[in-house]
Amino acid sequence: MTFESLKPRLANIISATPFSVTDKLTQVCELLQTSLPFYNWVGFYFADEAEKTLHLKAFAGASTEHTVIPFGKGICGQVAESNTNFVVGDVQAQDNYIACDIAVKAEIVIPLFKDGKNIGQIDIDSHTDYPFTAKDERFLEWVNEKVAEIL
Repeated sequence: MTFESLKPRLANIISATPFSVTDKLTQVCELLQTSLPFYNWVGFYFADEAEKTLHLKAFAGASTEHTVIPFGKGICGQVAESNTNFVVGDVQAQDNYIACDIAVKAEIVIPLFKDGKNIGQIDIDSHTDYPFTAKDERFLEWVNEKVAEIL
């Protein structure tokens, strides 16, 4: 499935009225994880500024013990501090990588902004080496813009 064909389906999930924000986030994760072959784990983390931690709110894929991540730790924690996209083609080459699953080979994390403030992120793990391109970045930025509308 292409990014463009997913956009209307994602917009429908986000605009659906009978669901909570958490339910909508979970549905977004599930749609991405089941529709894109190299999106093996998809999750949304949200920042607790007072504690300087990220908290997993919704995900699709294998369970993870990493439900709370300190700012600065791992790829997600680095994005919480840098406010910039982080694309890792080979996680083994990263010194500050938190291994969630032995099968993960690549990761992309895109910050989620609300009113100009980084409040969280979408995190994608892949079992494929170097799968992510600039097209993934633009698409996931669009996803985060849509998600920000319901936060």
